[in-house]
Amino acid sequence: MAAVAATSCAAVAQAQAQAATAAVPAACKGTLYLTFDTGSQSQAEFIAQTLRRHHIKATFFMANEKTINGDYSLDPSWAPFWKSLVADGHAFGSHTFDHVYAKRDLADGKIEMKPQFGANGGKLLAWTPQQYCDEINRVEQRFHTLTGAHLDPFWRAPGGHLTPHTLAAGQACGYAHVAWADAGFSGDELPSDKWPNQMLLKRELANVRDGDILIAHLGIWSRKDPWAPAVLEPLISGLEKKGFCFATLREHPAYKAAAEKAKGKSPGPFDLVSTGRKQPTS
Repeated sequence: MAAVAATSCAAVAQAQAQAATAAVPAACKGTLYLTFDTGSQSQAEFIAQTLRRHHIKATFFMANEKTINGDYSLDPSWAPFWKSLVADGHAFGSHTFDHVYAKRDLADGKIEMKPQFGANGGKLLAWTPQQYCDEINRVEQRFHTLTGAHLDPFWRAPGGHLTPHTLAAGQACGYAHVAWADAGFSGDELPSDKWPNQMLLKRELANVRDGDILIAHLGIWSRKDPWAPAVLEPLISGLEKKGFCFATLREHPAYKAAAEKAKGKSPGPFDLVSTGRKQPTS
C-alpha cells in the first residue's frame, strides 16, 4: 500500500508540474497590452476575475461614469473594487473625470468640449488647456482618495478624440496619451446584431501582432449581447496559445521611462487648491 501511495503521490506531483509548465509559455513570442476603459461596469468583476485566473496584469483608464448599480464608477462604493485591482498589480490612467469629449480647437486657444457626465453633462463648453489638464487630473485625485495609490502617467481621450490642444494639455500636466492598435479594437461598442461576439473574437485573434495595445470596456450600455463573457476568456487563451504574453503599459517601450519616473507619485499637480486652480465648470 505504501508503494502504491508513493506512486500516486509522485504521479500527482508530476501532473501538477506539467500543468504549471503548460500554463506559462517557455518564451514569449510577443507582448500584448490589454487596456480597459470604464463604462457601465456591468462586466467589471467578471473581467477582474478572468485576469486573476490567467495571472495577467492590464491597464485601466478611469472616468466617473454611471453604472448599472445607479452610482458612478469613481464613487466611494467602488473603492473596494479599485483597491483590489491595485493589489493585483494593474496599472491605471485617466479617462477624464466626466468622460469629456474633445470636439475641436478654437481660434482663441481654447478647446470646445462636451462632458458626458457631471453638472455640465451634454453641454458644449469652451475650456482653456489648463482647465482640460485639471479635468484629466481630477481622476488622479479621486483615485488616490479611494485607494491611496497614484495613477500612472497615462491618459486616454474619450472616443479617442484628440486635438492638438488636448494632446499638448495632457503632456503639459504630465500625462502621455495612449491610443490603441486597429487590430486591438475589441468592437465591444458595436451593435451585437451586426457584430456578433464570435466574429469579433475571430477578427482579433487573427490580426493582433506583437506590441499591440488592445482596448475593451468594463461594460457597454448599448450592446445587447455583452462582449466580455463570450470573448475575453477565449481571446486570452487563444493569444496565449500563440505564444503571446501580457504586460501593463508600464512595460511598454513608449511609456516605460515615464512610468518609472512617476512611480509612487502623482503624474500631475495633486492639489488644485494649493496651485490656485479651479475645477473646470465652463
